[in-house]
Amino acid sequence: MISWENFLKTFKYMQLFWEGMVCTISLSALTVIVGFVLALVLASMRLAKFKPLRFIATAYVELFRATPLMVQLFLIYHVALSGVSLPAFKIFGFIRFERFIPGVIALSLNSGAYLSEIVRSGIQSIDLGQTEAARSLGLTSWQNMRYIILPQALKNILPAIANEFVTIIKESSICWTIGVQDIMAAVNSVKSATFSIAEPLIIATCIYFCLTFPTSKIIQHFERKMSRGDKR
Repeated sequence: MISWENFLKTFKYMQLFWEGMVCTISLSALTVIVGFVLALVLASMRLAKFKPLRFIATAYVELFRATPLMVQLFLIYHVALSGVSLPAFKIFGFIRFERFIPGVIALSLNSGAYLSEIVRSGIQSIDLGQTEAARSLGLTSWQNMRYIILPQALKNILPAIANEFVTIIKESSICWTIGVQDIMAAVNSVKSATFSIAEPLIIATCIYFCLTFPTSKIIQHFERKMSRGDKR
């Protein structure tokens, strides 16, 4: 049962929750960055005229969207990186690099598949007339994409990318299964020390809420500002 006494015991381990929060934010931020770069590559491949490139990108996206994230995480950690000796050091003094990086890779590969569809739709939402105008000015396809298409597409998809960051914050909780010292790892450690699970889970819930809810509201604020700008 939930009791104030158990909360007092749990509060003694708040340092673990603080470290877990830092790890979760770092994991999520790095995942969004790497995933977005991967998404740009995949989106470009899916929009390419060369059919084999389109097939590879489509197969990748469908595979990662159709399989559970936990399965992908275990395949990366236990299979793909099983024979790789990653450097054993700690980031910020408490995040184990050899556990953190597999988590980033798995989350990035998964997020890249979803973000690529967002990027692709953003690029396709730009009027083809702008591409024709760029060609008439003598711009190459790369220059057209870099200076004309992508800046407008990014404005359209920025809210969706920010929402993906919120999603990753929540999905990153499964990384504790491979030893990443995130918020859920803190819950497991406190449970082992205090023999209570409800109180650590309640604290973890509050931390996740404090991370995701304000972020969602900030995203909504910028969405409203951007939509007002489009109506002028």
